[in-house]
Amino acid sequence: MKVTVKLIGPLIYESGFSEKELEFPGPMTAGELSVYVKIEGKRPTIVTRNGVSAAPADPLQDGDRVVISPLYSGG
Repeated sequence: MKVTVKLIGPLIYESGFSEKELEFPGPMTAGELSVYVKIEGKRPTIVTRNGVSAAPADPLQDGDRVVISPLYSGG
């Protein structure tokens, strides 16, 4: 299964890439992906899969585009 992962803001520096295609031998969830790219637990994040919010338990599919962004606030 291949998934394109894009990281936003400081997550780029924490993981060492801004966007890359990753290949996995089997199924993976959005939460497992965060652990795989080593950002889980460092800061609150928002994960989208193909432009729609993804919960940690949501399964990823071959060809998905996942964007992981730190939680921002402001006015």
